[in-house]
Amino acid sequence: MSILLFNGKFNFNIHILILEDSLSKPLFSTGRFTINTTFQHWCSCEGAKMSSDIEQPILGRPRRKKIWVDYFVNFRWIIVIFVVLPLSFTFYFLGYLGDVWSESKSFKRRQKEHDENVEKVIKRLKQRDPSKDGLVCTARKPWIAVGMRNVDYKRARHFEVDLSAFRNILEIDKERMVARVEPLVNMGQITRVTVPMNLALAVVAELDDLTVGGLINGYGIEGSSHIYGLFADTVVAYEIVLADGRLVRATKDNEFSDLFYAIPWSQGTLGLLVAAEIKLIPVKEYMRLTYKPAKGTIRELAQAYIDSFAPRDGDQDNPSKVPDFVEGMIYNPTEGVFMTGRYASKEEAKKKGNVINSVGWWFKPWFYQHAETALKRGEFVEYIPTREYYHRHTRCLYWEGKLILPFADQWWFRWTLGWLMPPKVSFLKATQGEAIRNYYHEMHVIQDMLVPLHKVADALEFQHRVMEIYPIWVCPHRLFKLPVKTMIYPQPGFELEHRQGNTEYAEMYTDVGIYYAPGPVLRGEAFDGAEAVRKMEKWLIENHGYQPQYAVSELNEKDFWRMFDGSLYNRCRDKYRAVGTFMSVYYKSKKGRKTEKEVQEEEQKQYESGYAELDQPMD
Repeated sequence: MSILLFNGKFNFNIHILILEDSLSKPLFSTGRFTINTTFQHWCSCEGAKMSSDIEQPILGRPRRKKIWVDYFVNFRWIIVIFVVLPLSFTFYFLGYLGDVWSESKSFKRRQKEHDENVEKVIKRLKQRDPSKDGLVCTARKPWIAVGMRNVDYKRARHFEVDLSAFRNILEIDKERMVARVEPLVNMGQITRVTVPMNLALAVVAELDDLTVGGLINGYGIEGSSHIYGLFADTVVAYEIVLADGRLVRATKDNEFSDLFYAIPWSQGTLGLLVAAEIKLIPVKEYMRLTYKPAKGTIRELAQAYIDSFAPRDGDQDNPSKVPDFVEGMIYNPTEGVFMTGRYASKEEAKKKGNVINSVGWWFKPWFYQHAETALKRGEFVEYIPTREYYHRHTRCLYWEGKLILPFADQWWFRWTLGWLMPPKVSFLKATQGEAIRNYYHEMHVIQDMLVPLHKVADALEFQHRVMEIYPIWVCPHRLFKLPVKTMIYPQPGFELEHRQGNTEYAEMYTDVGIYYAPGPVLRGEAFDGAEAVRKMEKWLIENHGYQPQYAVSELNEKDFWRMFDGSLYNRCRDKYRAVGTFMSVYYKSKKGRKTEKEVQEEEQKQYESGYAELDQPMD
């Protein structure tokens, strides 16, 4: 999260076309989990109970007519198997060799190379002529970004700064319990180094490819976020190159404390992140994971999820009552499985009678399907190697892998070609055209709804009514009360209401992850994805929720700043002379292609604001 959730651009299309001609049969089946042809049939399964006061999804929509893109993507899986998967495996392997080479260098050498690369960035910024050159952005190609957010602004005039060399772990400080890393270090790379030391970042996003810079400037969450908050909440210090070429270190209690609090969610529009110091925690070799099924109405599922990690007596900081990890998967409107984990030693895991499940092997069932077996098996416990647990959703990309390759979860594929999984998101994006991307935006949903914990049932009912997407990922996170009001902030007065999960210093939120083709699409009905997202965004604004910026947004500028608080962000844009050098976070997140004219208008608007005189020579 902070994920993801951002792949499978053609995936749902493949799925629709393969299944569209057999609507009298289940539309989708993993062997354990089935979506049936109609909502009524789905909810008539054994044990199903629907709350009578829930507004049902709209049924009887008109059939959607096929267009040429449908036929084009019908055989997309061929490209994925014979092009994308081999390229992905090669890229991952070369990346692994590069990481091993980096790790073989001394910390002193890495720091020397880091300093040299920072000097190159500063020199490059000083070469920019504000009157002629475009706004500053990184040289990373648009299709490489791991996310759904449109980065078409890079196709218009811009001034590139290359940060591709910033991919090293600079230091693991066991005394301070801090990892100092460069922004392109990814989660797979850092867990490979820290877990053998019995250390880990306090928040480790699930997908290997997610980078430190993306998780800081955007959004990162993990099953430990109900304790530590979002990824950016675990950062101790940022090293930033500002618009005027200064290199500064921002912490919560130094002269750049305002910048420290403004960086998260800013999408790199305040300066260029070149390093970060991130909190480490001690860990053990295994995760003792308990799978607990729940059945009932949507509201009953929501309460079961809350009860899995939030004591009703309000003792939220008691480690004996609160697990180290928690997440939930809601498979349909009446069934879900909620998982809680605690770190366990190797000695405990290997005691007689304990079950060890190495979920990282390529031939193993996909994690979400394995968890679903609890609906039939009942509650059970197993031990998973810690690093494999951290990346449990990587191989199958949550459940998006089923849409990329409809047969990839079958035992024969897992045993023969499962070692090639997952396809790299950037290669999926590189092999799609604009028509397919637009088609995808209309017919598929990759969104996260960050909502106060007490609103989770309302959010589940809303998505069921408007999008009807399953499975759903739910994961809690703390939203801390800070000395300043940041872009995202708790509801005013939350500490006075003493709701389940809250403390005096933090309000408990939940990520409701919605990643799949909507029910109407699976039934071959007309569906307006853009309108569904607009409704979701309006609902979030009205309920003090947030939408992570990796996703495609339909917000206009006024509503964007209704959802997020821009007071601190804009003060820092002014103070640190970012205006006129870096585009605003709204403009960077704005949906659609940025033309040359739009870039010029945005630049002119920023210059006219009078925030900074950036045509002066830099010191």
